[in-house]
Amino acid sequence: MKKVEEYKADPYLATVLNCALWVFYGLPIVHPDSLLVITINVTGLAIELFYLSVFFYFSPTPRKVKVGMWLIGEMVFVGIVATCTLLLFHTHNQRSTFVGIICVIFISIMYIAPLTIMRKVIKTKSVKYMPFSLSLANFLNGVIWVIYALIKFDLFILIGNGLGTISGAVQLILYACYYKTTPKDDEEEENLSKANSQLQLSGNEEQAKRASA
Repeated sequence: MKKVEEYKADPYLATVLNCALWVFYGLPIVHPDSLLVITINVTGLAIELFYLSVFFYFSPTPRKVKVGMWLIGEMVFVGIVATCTLLLFHTHNQRSTFVGIICVIFISIMYIAPLTIMRKVIKTKSVKYMPFSLSLANFLNGVIWVIYALIKFDLFILIGNGLGTISGAVQLILYACYYKTTPKDDEEEENLSKANSQLQLSGNEEQAKRASA
């Protein structure tokens, strides 16, 4: 049976909010000449929503409700940011500064979100719930955007993705440290089977003792 087990939606929810804010930041009414920022983050938003739809489908009902509420909250928040930006600020510099600061805050949250998974990796000495491909992608994404920010002299992109580079590097270090101690699926199934057999054997012995008594 397919299920999400102990995987968490936190990184995906954080990335959805982050991508939505950066799409708004890149719009001509906020920060002109940022087409690359828009296209990349629209693509990222679509991918993360697909991930969340899969996660949502295979999650138990309480977790579905939680994910749904978070998504609604994020949409409302982005709407509030957009409204405040357009009504309170009237120049590109003011708008890009206001939205840029918010983007830096939330891209930091996006890169901090995997801390819940990293803590689990350290606690269990297993990288089962921290896919290598995702960790590598986070690191490379941060590095590429840092280079872009240096070329474009965009401080907001530089700060946020500098943190992303550090976060991705830490994840890769943890992966290298705990990869060998991660039990394989076959080993886990074997251990579970042994535990069930021992439990059944203990139950049979207890029944035998009661019968003889």
